[in-house]
Amino acid sequence: MRNWLVLLCPCVIGAVLHLWLRLRSQPDARAPGVSPADQLALFPQGKSNHYDVVVGVLSARNNHELRKVIRSTWLKHLLQHPALSQRVLVKFIIGAHGCEVPVEDREDPYSCKLLNITNPVLNQEIEAFILSEDTSPGLSEDQVVSVSFRVLYPIVITSLGVFYDASDAGFQRNITVKLYQAEQEEALFSARFSPPSCGVQVNKLWYKPVEQFILPESFEGTIVWESQDLQGLVSRNLHKVTVNDGGGVLRVIAAGEGTLPHEFMEGVEGIAGGFIYTIQEGDTLLKNLHSRPRRLIDHIINLHEEDSLLKEESRIYNDIVFVDVVDTYRNVPAKLLNFYRWTVETTSFDLLLKTDDDCYIDLEAVFNRITHKSLEGPNFWWGNFRMNWAVDRTGKWQELEYPSPAYPAFACGSGYVISRDIVHWLASNSERLKTYQGEDVSMGIWMAAIGPKRYQDSLWLCEKTCEIGMLSSPQYSPQELTELWKLKELCGDPCKCEAR
Repeated sequence: MRNWLVLLCPCVIGAVLHLWLRLRSQPDARAPGVSPADQLALFPQGKSNHYDVVVGVLSARNNHELRKVIRSTWLKHLLQHPALSQRVLVKFIIGAHGCEVPVEDREDPYSCKLLNITNPVLNQEIEAFILSEDTSPGLSEDQVVSVSFRVLYPIVITSLGVFYDASDAGFQRNITVKLYQAEQEEALFSARFSPPSCGVQVNKLWYKPVEQFILPESFEGTIVWESQDLQGLVSRNLHKVTVNDGGGVLRVIAAGEGTLPHEFMEGVEGIAGGFIYTIQEGDTLLKNLHSRPRRLIDHIINLHEEDSLLKEESRIYNDIVFVDVVDTYRNVPAKLLNFYRWTVETTSFDLLLKTDDDCYIDLEAVFNRITHKSLEGPNFWWGNFRMNWAVDRTGKWQELEYPSPAYPAFACGSGYVISRDIVHWLASNSERLKTYQGEDVSMGIWMAAIGPKRYQDSLWLCEKTCEIGMLSSPQYSPQELTELWKLKELCGDPCKCEAR
């Protein structure tokens, strides 16, 4: 009965998604900001006002509390300021579409990709790679071969294996197989194959057991085969074997066009053997799959409610720009490019300030600094720049498409200012600019093409800390932002009030 439920899950999910897409096509179910009337409101025909600075605040759809605090602190102060209120336009940047996949059912919390596990192979050992009956691995000249993979649901690798040469009488090779966790120099475990100790033959491989560790969800690793002999390994091209993913619990990471293998990958990409694994917590997985349809329906209802709340929030405050993007972390660079285009098409301005909704911003200090430092002119970028920042190949900031080991200089995200001509360049090239893992590193890569004049200023703080005279500081909760501003209003210093 349980297995039948698992088989039926994809059908039920498909039906629910079909219903949801039909609902989305109806006028009253549109995401906020994307109906024809909303589009006219977002892209007026004329630019009636001119602003010294346009402030774009990147915000997630569900960050209602952070936006509320901003409206009651530095934005309220700005709107009541006699000199600045007409010189600055502040807009929150929000994706018009929520992700239609519940967080629990995504491959990772940073994207909107469904964790597509169906009919998992439970309570048995699984060979990771399958060769067709009429295909045998061939002897290569490669001394080292490696393959990378990502775990989507916890597994345990029980054995590592190597291909054997059918022309040999018995096993006549000396080969070491190691498994590395991403960006770790020490092997997690290994197996050594030699003529006196060749393991057990299964199908077209020799296997040896290894120390067993549970590899958790999101684990990324590399298996490396290394010949200890002068001759190369018996290996196969990765694209000419079948990967047995156990129903979707792991994915082999192949270096295709536009993507890169991890820096720690050794030798040539391919396989010179395989591994055997088992799926952990099978009962929990089955329960999770069984509850997916109900979870999806609840999530869709929540999306409708969120759309309604955002429409009402936008109607009341008129300070939100909805950009035509699914609102996830991986899409933040696209949100930013869309906002640049909106700004150019709807607004007359001199400078643009980008910040995040969890940041403290002192706009008066920003204007004073601009005047004091004479920060002006074309092709101009003012911020606190990170230099020679290493490219992460794993985790939240995983980048597999930028080839260099380090990023070009980029401003940290608590705040930076760019000149109007840079915004126009970004807007006019927004359809062609490639987006990378984060909006700040993407900005650095884009700016490397035009080489703006960079003005370094440490008062745009990169870490959560408080300094006298700071222009910005990041990563605060709504409560912390409120406290900072209370001190600012009481004493003129958000960091502390001296005893009087």
